[in-house]
Amino acid sequence: MIAHVAIEVREADVAACVRFWALLGFEHVQAPAALAARATWVQSGPTQIHLLYADEPVVAPKGHVAVVAGDYEATLAALREAGFEPQPRSEYWGSPRAFVRCPGGHRVELMAFAPA
Repeated sequence: MIAHVAIEVREADVAACVRFWALLGFEHVQAPAALAARATWVQSGPTQIHLLYADEPVVAPKGHVAVVAGDYEATLAALREAGFEPQPRSEYWGSPRAFVRCPGGHRVELMAFAPA
């Protein structure tokens, strides 16, 4: 299991990023006091996304965070309603998949279920 992933975002984009990740089932959680001045955390189950503040964030051109959406179709609909356009991809492992960009510019893969 991956405990967390850290991605760089502009501090000005954090609120929009938190709203985006909420659409994917992540809730804002309090970062430890020693880290709160430099990051915002969101969490779904045991998995956290650490939004690290950066003046000039590095966004991987091909790398991405992959998320299993509990209700895949409802998640896609919520993203579209919020102004995001998930781009469907070929099924892998028999799982429907799509890519979308978060407000910080990072690619996020949505999957109906994880590979077995």
